[in-house]
Amino acid sequence: MKSSGMRQMKLGAFFLIPGHHIAAWRHPEAEASSVMDLGLYRRLAQTAERGRFDMIFLADSYSVSNRFPAAIEQIVSARPEPLTLLSALAAVTEHIGLAATASTTYNEPFHVARKFASLDHLSGGRAAWNVVTSKYDEEALNFGGQSHLQHELRYERAGEFVKVVTGLWDSWEDDAFLYDKENARYADRAKAHPPNHQGAWFSVKGPLNVSRPVQGHPVIVQAGSSEPGRELAARTAEVIFTAWPALPEAQRFYAEVKGRLAKYGRSPDSLLIMPGVFPVIGRTREEAQEKRALLESLVPQEAGVTLLSALLGVDLTGCDVDGPLPELPRAEEMNGGRSRTQLVRELAGEGMTIRRLYQRIAGGRGHLEVTGTPAEIADELESWFTGGAADGFNIMPPYFPGGLDDFVELVVPELQRRGLFRTEYEGKTLRDRLGLSRPVHPAVRRSNTENKAAGR
Repeated sequence: MKSSGMRQMKLGAFFLIPGHHIAAWRHPEAEASSVMDLGLYRRLAQTAERGRFDMIFLADSYSVSNRFPAAIEQIVSARPEPLTLLSALAAVTEHIGLAATASTTYNEPFHVARKFASLDHLSGGRAAWNVVTSKYDEEALNFGGQSHLQHELRYERAGEFVKVVTGLWDSWEDDAFLYDKENARYADRAKAHPPNHQGAWFSVKGPLNVSRPVQGHPVIVQAGSSEPGRELAARTAEVIFTAWPALPEAQRFYAEVKGRLAKYGRSPDSLLIMPGVFPVIGRTREEAQEKRALLESLVPQEAGVTLLSALLGVDLTGCDVDGPLPELPRAEEMNGGRSRTQLVRELAGEGMTIRRLYQRIAGGRGHLEVTGTPAEIADELESWFTGGAADGFNIMPPYFPGGLDDFVELVVPELQRRGLFRTEYEGKTLRDRLGLSRPVHPAVRRSNTENKAAGR
């Protein structure tokens, strides 16, 4: 079992129902009709908690991808709103973290600060906010625009957005609320700190009408790997969800981002890097390969081309699927998700057909894909974890519930046997389990500095 002081990996369970493979809804064991069913999510959350996962993670977007004819017909396009769902799951779990995406492009800081602070209180300190900048023009059309903010401007807005949200979370000191009935003092107004923010993007007076979160700040997660995304993560994030298909690229990203932390006065262990992993698990290698072949056979050609078109930002619907990719514009000329676009282009390599490429990315969409036995899956995760590529992983089951069941029942025990993963939860909050410090309130920090300077 775990040796004293041994570093252990962190695990997130990425819930994308009915599965991460684009054809998951066609899998004979997938619960395709339960996408909006709380009962399914409750079972999955409790399974992940039984497996001692650090957190559940829910992605989100604000549109239905309908640029291509096959999207509505062949791709899952309806899922619950994440904060609503996680609030429900907080009531049926005790330990597991609850992480949700909220875009800085199509939200306001006060709304985001209030929702995540509330979730943190209601869950006893288990909330995490995945900071993203939205990337699809379809989203702009749902919010009164015609096109998306330019890439650099999205990240400029995001940086100020995070600053405002954390300032709102610090609207009150931890002991600001007195509940003093005898002296008629509900709160100490000297411990209220409205941010009074005036910036290029936002004007927010405050204070927030929620007390300071249990964790001080809910854990900040970030998912961008472009140059602006890396810089935002180095400045503000505590966890990064990232996509790399091979060890060398992941090692370079890990070292490069960790190397940026010092200029912000941060230590390497203040930021956890958790690449996504798409595992296809069999009790034998042959069984795993059969499972993989089944998934690939379920991909409709139109859906595969639609997925690839969306990831590349280029309409491939008129191309020969058994031919090569057409000439593509440079990634930096595009206004979508640049890091993922570049990654998919690199996967294409020389001579790969459109069909083979969409089959290649139909599951992991550029994330690490591992097909094999529990020991082989554990070998790969251990290699990345001990090889300077990851502090943990965001697990992306091919389909639900079976893919998550396989990981919890087969891979987690193997990781525990090697001492690489916990056997019991530690601490009370998500920060405790991730090994992240609780932010000291700025007013307390200033007071401590002043007392130290005065020799008190």
